[in-house]
Amino acid sequence: MKALIAATAMAVLASSGFAQESPVALAEAAVAQFHDAHSRLEAAQSASDRVKALTGVVQAYEEGLEAMRSGLRQVSLREAELSREFADESGQYAQLLGILVGMKPDASPEALVHPSGPLGQARAGMLVASVAPTVQAQVEDMRVRLEEVQILRELQNEALETLSQGLQEVQQARTELSQAMSDRTDLPQRFTTTPERIKTLIDSSETLEAFASGLAVMDVVDGISPLPDLGSAQGSWPMPVPGRMLRNFNEADAAGVKRPGWLWAARPLSLVTTPWPATLRYKGPFLDYGNVIILEPANDVLLILAGLDEVYGDIGAVLPAGTAVGLMGGAAPDLDDFVENATQGTGVSLSETLYIEVREGGQPVNPEHWFAGAPL
Repeated sequence: MKALIAATAMAVLASSGFAQESPVALAEAAVAQFHDAHSRLEAAQSASDRVKALTGVVQAYEEGLEAMRSGLRQVSLREAELSREFADESGQYAQLLGILVGMKPDASPEALVHPSGPLGQARAGMLVASVAPTVQAQVEDMRVRLEEVQILRELQNEALETLSQGLQEVQQARTELSQAMSDRTDLPQRFTTTPERIKTLIDSSETLEAFASGLAVMDVVDGISPLPDLGSAQGSWPMPVPGRMLRNFNEADAAGVKRPGWLWAARPLSLVTTPWPATLRYKGPFLDYGNVIILEPANDVLLILAGLDEVYGDIGAVLPAGTAVGLMGGAAPDLDDFVENATQGTGVSLSETLYIEVREGGQPVNPEHWFAGAPL
């Protein structure tokens, strides 16, 4: 059925002149991404590096959810557009049919012998002949659009079945990833510390700056697992989580407070990853920042991520680039909420906030120096 829908959809697209990024193509792509994520989840069960495999699975599902949002939204808009077109044109077609019925040829002798009969019949015949090709073209156009509506609805039904399964499986993947991170013991340790030392530092730090500065001077055993050189890495880091900028570096908020970092909007339960190999210097709550992750990609360079709901990893471990370090907060949407928000373009899709700060030599710097394609 899926192959038949896809083949018919492509034929309709070709005949109606729609580009590849049509609602039909977007919906098909979203369904395909979910099927791919499902296959990757099954493969992750036997992967030698389950953390890496499950990280990829969660990211694949997140990409599939984003594609599904876009696909359902465009399908809904296109179906509404077609409905409006049919409503607007139905009255016009009714009037046209009424006129043509009233102008039907009359071959009776009375019509032909009437003084104006033959002339009237000739004019009517000429008018009908000139209108008929246009009416036929419009009928064919309506047939194509009706087929498109049918395809859109079939794709919606298939997408909803896939989405229902996907929403359950992405949560399963997140849970398995959290467990796999807790069980992980294969990462090299660059240093060790005690909970007492961390607690003492937290208790004596009144600001995030003071806490980060204290961490920076804690003992580190160098040489156990050297980190890649950061010399050529500036401007190349990927963002820790997809989203958009809320407040830029040192930009004042509504209360006039400035912070030396970015405030970044993200979707609920999004996976947060480290953009560069780094030592995990701290994970856990701090003041009113929520859960905080502090990474050290090089000596005298710290990356601070604050506002996570769940954090992963062992303090002192050296994390490869792309390693999951936590999840954003928020609640998982149910099927009805997801569909309503997607089709109507409403909802709190980027409701979670991540604070991103980079410090060099103990001083904050604009994160745009490090992250690729710094957003405006």
